[in-house]
Amino acid sequence: MFSTELSILIPTAITIAFLHTILGPDHYVPFIAMARARKWSMLRTIWITFFAGLGHVIGSVVLGIIGIVFGLAIKKLQIVESFQGDLAAWMLIIFGLVYFAWGMKRAIRNKPHTHKHIHEDGITHSHEHNHQEKHLHPHDLKKKKDITPWVLFAIFIFGPCEALIPIFMFTAINNTIYNLIFVTIAFGLVTIITMLGVVISASFGISFIPITKFEKYSHAITGIIISFLGAGIMFLGF
Repeated sequence: MFSTELSILIPTAITIAFLHTILGPDHYVPFIAMARARKWSMLRTIWITFFAGLGHVIGSVVLGIIGIVFGLAIKKLQIVESFQGDLAAWMLIIFGLVYFAWGMKRAIRNKPHTHKHIHEDGITHSHEHNHQEKHLHPHDLKKKKDITPWVLFAIFIFGPCEALIPIFMFTAINNTIYNLIFVTIAFGLVTIITMLGVVISASFGISFIPITKFEKYSHAITGIIISFLGAGIMFLGF
């Protein structure tokens, strides 16, 4: 049976976790955009989102533990947290710009064009092709490793969940270790579940939106979205 403290702390943690996640587009937009651009399966999208969310929460827990061990005040931890948040924002910006450049290069190489061939007997014919698909056989595609999930995971590790720190520190100082564990688990679960809920529903919804005309620019568009998201976090406080 929950104690009086837990009956207050857990609903508070759940509410803050949900609002913090749902109001923070950086918690789900990168996964939605990447899943569409890279044609991830729903299962792959779920796993990538789950582990990134787990890293997001663990990064904050580690920061909170450091604060407890070294006796740091919440204000000092918030300074460290702010630095990490800025670092994560810049990582999003840089990653987005690099991905945009790669996407544009891919789109340009993938532009269909026509070659005319003239045979010795005077017969001419032409055919259309693109360079992007040149020499890309199925077994070659399988060998290509997608490092995008690892990049997203690293960004989320460096970007602590700022809403968790005050709750974590308050519970650690004023309550038992068991209360701290329960509150942290409640916050983490709600954060990850909310991320998954938004990513799954949005990914399923946009799968019905035809983007054939812009398909070749999907990677470039995704890069711009992620870069703008990072800029919004850095300069507008998203």
